Amino acid sequence: KETQTKQFEKREVNFQQFSGSASCRKCHQDIYEKHLLTGHHLTSIPAAEKYIKGSFEKGENIFSFHPGLYVSMERRDSGLYQAAFSQGVEKVARRFDIIMGSGTKGQTFLAWQGNNLFQLPITYFTQADAWCNSPGFPDKVIFNRPATVRCLECHATYANKISSIDEEPDAFDHKQIIYGVECEKCHGEGDKHVLYETEHPGETPGKYIINPGKLSRQQSLDLCALCHGGRLSKTQPSFEFTVGKNLADYFVKDTSGGPANIIDVHGNQYGLLQQSKCFKNTSSLTCVTCHNTHENERGKLALFSARCMTCHKPEDHNFCKNTKVSKKLLKSNCIDCHMPKEPSMSVAVILEGKQLPTPALLRTHFIKVYSEIKKAALPATSIN
Repeated sequence: KETQTKQFEKREVNFQQFSGSASCRKCHQDIYEKHLLTGHHLTSIPAAEKYIKGSFEKGENIFSFHPGLYVSMERRDSGLYQAAFSQGVEKVARRFDIIMGSGTKGQTFLAWQGNNLFQLPITYFTQADAWCNSPGFPDKVIFNRPATVRCLECHATYANKISSIDEEPDAFDHKQIIYGVECEKCHGEGDKHVLYETEHPGETPGKYIINPGKLSRQQSLDLCALCHGGRLSKTQPSFEFTVGKNLADYFVKDTSGGPANIIDVHGNQYGLLQQSKCFKNTSSLTCVTCHNTHENERGKLALFSARCMTCHKPEDHNFCKNTKVSKKLLKSNCIDCHMPKEPSMSVAVILEGKQLPTPALLRTHFIKVYSEIKKAALPATSIN
């Protein structure tokens, strides 16, 4: 019988081109240490109990589907496990191998089976501080949902897919994964840069590395849109798109999102931002206008409000015209009114004992005047 030759993707980006973020530490110590605290760094990491938000303590480590059917989160000699039990009998157990998600909204978990990765059935949901059925899973225990290379493309800096084009599920080289969204995701592969700078210490500007601050507006937006631009269909292998390239050369954008009121607040922040007047009325606004990706600034509303004020000034006649709220309050928090938290349609989980999904609340990037939010906030937030 003739054997069909396996077809593999032709790729230009490979693991050997990456130096790893630790190699950046010598010259960029402060930035390196601050980045370790960011959601980008923690968006994927090898599993360890100190990073897992959910509890493994007795009485807090069970998710029950139905009477007699439950999953237990357990410490065992060989690691941490999710174990499924039916009528008190263990049916299957899989180890926590990879944490996906920083824990700001939640964490889901992957387990290795050979060279394949599968999502575990139980997720941690931060909003409820509870274990829950993983998003999109049926009302039963399953351990066979594969993690694809596209999943890792948003949650990792690099992963070497070793399976052929037609082979499913995707297979990966365990030793060639760079976890988290690290320095090289935004600055480009660093092997040549590190080698050159090691041989030419102190020479500036740095060579063989990209400064995202010097990108064009669209190049900067494309870099963030890889993971925050909604549903994208690949036309090239994953991880081939890198900083400075044209996203449209590697993906086809799903344009079915429609108006901002039906674009989900999770995963398409770029689509929402594009429909905002703040974006349309300037030729320079990008994601990094407001976000310093080197630091964890989550929850610092006064800091983000100050960045709004760089454009919205009383003297320019584009400052908030709500006279019932003091300027002091506006300067400390204009975010809650103009970028309120909204329920996600795509990140909604089934909590134990509940029939309907509970949505995660995420801050919308459709920036506008939300009259209903403003009216509701006035009695509690007006300051003289």
